[in-house]
Amino acid sequence: MLVGFDFSFAPPFVERGAHLPGETTTTDAKALWRYVDDQCDDADLGAASFLEARRGRHFYLGAADGTKRDFLFYRQCEALGGHVKPSTVYDAIGAAQVAKASFAGMRLLHALDSRIPVWPFDPLPASGLVIVEIYTAIAARAAGIVRGRSKIRDAAALDTALAAVGSAPHLSLARYDDHATDAILTAAWLRANVARADLWSPGGMTPPVARTEGWTFGVA
Repeated sequence: MLVGFDFSFAPPFVERGAHLPGETTTTDAKALWRYVDDQCDDADLGAASFLEARRGRHFYLGAADGTKRDFLFYRQCEALGGHVKPSTVYDAIGAAQVAKASFAGMRLLHALDSRIPVWPFDPLPASGLVIVEIYTAIAARAAGIVRGRSKIRDAAALDTALAAVGSAPHLSLARYDDHATDAILTAAWLRANVARADLWSPGGMTPPVARTEGWTFGVA
């Protein structure tokens, strides 16, 4: 079973030579997860305090932190994504930001470490669960939904998208919002693509990249 989480599993490393330059000496993502968790006492595995304490140094949370473009660094999989617009975990402002969820998610991955394999940091198990990083826009593009119109909010549009990725129609939902429909469509896309060897061994995912930054499943 693939369990897809829609957040970045690590910050860039290759581009900068460190996860948080001038602060961390971590050379693998799991060590960073532990570092983030050790630095946070936020409730419910939150990480807002981690970002706030480092705003302007590592994270952009507004104009007072300087020029936004100075914070725009990307992982190798994000730079190679091509058909989807990447976000960086150093940009923590706006509706499209992924920073807060990603660093909270790293605390979750640390809590799950050694209990459930996390790809590509752990070997794939012969059976059972494995966690992968997902980006729902990849499933949307695969379903033929154009950029800027990827939010599905009705049953007919969801069934059309599901058919495009080879899935049967869905069972009716009590309410339709893009959170639920994103999850359903991405799950269907994962099921349809789990056997693709190129997605498990993308050309740009060298061992150092896999160890330090991880990879988004679906970026080949």
